[in-house]
Amino acid sequence: MKRRILGKTGESLSILGFGGILVMKEEQAHANRLVAEAVDKGINYFDVAPTYGDAEDRLGPALKPFRKDVFLACKTVLRTAAEAEKQLHESLNKMQTDYFDLYQFHGFPNLEEAKQALGPGGAVETFVKAKKEGLIRHIGFSVHDVEAGLYAMEQFPFDTILFPCNFVLYHSGNFGPQLRDAAVKREMGLLALKSMAKTHWPSEPESHSESKCWYEPIDDPELAHLAIRFTLSEPVTSILSPGEEKYFRIALDYLEKGFTPLSEEERDFLKQEASRLQPLFRYKAAS
Repeated sequence: MKRRILGKTGESLSILGFGGILVMKEEQAHANRLVAEAVDKGINYFDVAPTYGDAEDRLGPALKPFRKDVFLACKTVLRTAAEAEKQLHESLNKMQTDYFDLYQFHGFPNLEEAKQALGPGGAVETFVKAKKEGLIRHIGFSVHDVEAGLYAMEQFPFDTILFPCNFVLYHSGNFGPQLRDAAVKREMGLLALKSMAKTHWPSEPESHSESKCWYEPIDDPELAHLAIRFTLSEPVTSILSPGEEKYFRIALDYLEKGFTPLSEEERDFLKQEASRLQPLFRYKAAS
């Protein structure tokens, strides 16, 4: 598995990461096998969060034999210092580790939450304290809102950003390039979500059975490969696949063979495909 440097951290990560949702609701034995297979095939970036059901309970024991050889990221959705500190220690305990290589604010959905987390009494105080204590090595955030992401980068010297980076979002939603450019300017590490996202599910909940995917992923392997290549042709270090195992395997089977940047013809094709799809997120810059 190819690796890339994670911004100013200097860490070398596999271009495909392992999202903790993959082992959510799975038997421990299956979680153990899946994690061992991922490590064997060169994956060294693992990401998890307390909001992913029982993922921490499954991933902690499965990853324990390989802990010293991997880069482990976790998150908190809590925004105050006291709440975040409590959750950090709970996650460390569940993941059976003494530290996280990366600890992140989880999914800023709007500017208000970013301001709360980064303001007086906000969770950022816990992050800074935990880094001094050796409980976390790097500080980052994930985001689903352009304004919140740009604000966060202005307020704190983050090491990483985890954000939706996808051909549909770029071309049909005007979402992503703003965060990319701001992060690159600051020499941050860029980690990508939603690289294989297609659009929203139909409104009927019974229309799909993939409970680990809140959006509709690309299930056509050829288009999925192009989507992956689009994202990895950006200045990102690593991508995370959708939560269902079959999509992880589409990415794993493809990327263990290598990676080739997109051609101009392929870029034009994806732009046409994007024009027919509704993006998961949109951003309209102020006039």
